[in-house]
Amino acid sequence: MLSSQNRLRKKSDINNVFKEGRTVAGNFIFLRAAKNKLNTNRFAFVVSFKVSPKSVLRNKIKRRLREAVKKIIPEIKRGFDFIIIAKPEIIDKKFKAIQEEINEIFNFKFDKIIPKKRF
Repeated sequence: MLSSQNRLRKKSDINNVFKEGRTVAGNFIFLRAAKNKLNTNRFAFVVSFKVSPKSVLRNKIKRRLREAVKKIIPEIKRGFDFIIIAKPEIIDKKFKAIQEEINEIFNFKFDKIIPKKRF
């Protein structure tokens, strides 16, 4: 589990990320990011019914995404809200593939959409 300070919970905060955030697309994950006024990063995970109608599989994917993000939280720039959205292609991926995709998105593509010198 992510600590409570690292979770996006309020609907207004989630809507803010969808309205004002920028999107990065990976092979089987979308990342939506927006600046917040806090000194921490907050995360939300979305695995829709389109990915799998079975709640067991959707929850399994969310657990894998949370664990992959948990391992890289110290390396990410502070002060952002993130929503990680799973594409249907994620359904047959192993944890290692999910972890590599998360690392690639946060290390390479995230810096492209939100340059370090802007903030």
